[in-house]
Amino acid sequence: MQKFFHDAVEFVPILLQGVWLTIVVTVGSLLLSTVLGLVWALMRVSGVGVLVGLSASLINVIRGIPIIVLLFYIYFVMPDFGIALSALQAAIIGLGIAYSAYQAENFRAGIEAIDKGQIEAAQTIGMGWWLTMRRVVLPQAVRIILPPYGNIMIMMLKDSSQASTITVAELALQGKLIASSTFKNTSVFTLVALMYLTMSIPLILLVRHFENKANRK
Repeated sequence: MQKFFHDAVEFVPILLQGVWLTIVVTVGSLLLSTVLGLVWALMRVSGVGVLVGLSASLINVIRGIPIIVLLFYIYFVMPDFGIALSALQAAIIGLGIAYSAYQAENFRAGIEAIDKGQIEAAQTIGMGWWLTMRRVVLPQAVRIILPPYGNIMIMMLKDSSQASTITVAELALQGKLIASSTFKNTSVFTLVALMYLTMSIPLILLVRHFENKANRK
């Protein structure tokens, strides 16, 4: 145990650099996936055949491509088309696009859970489709989708480790680099696991809070 604490003092400052990049990738991709997911969801519930079909096709394609392949394509293939991104940018965009499909299904479920009578009432008093969504549907849908949205945040935090495959020196890659140079695998990966837990547990508690709050209503 004393050896572990000695290793922790030595390695934690380096691993914290990886933690920072992990947070940047997670937050950046979460914001992008939220925006894209909301767009896909609104297209799905728009009632316009072309938009519904396009959104459904996009979601199916995105869900059918592994995240690691998407990251490789954005980072290694896009430069052939004149679009060169940094590894960090590619990681954020790749994870954001990958998770936008799951966000879209989450948003769509929340929107469709709203009582149709409220939508009809809003339209009766002269509200258009977009105004009805903005003032009536989305504020209520947000409360419904919060628990699954929290679960998506947790999954994105863990999947941010896949950014290491395109050389983003986030927490997992920092741990691998330290372990390969020091051969202290037990200490290093125990620290990495503890750091992921430290970041995940507050999110898990937040999700549980939202779930309990929703169940009381």
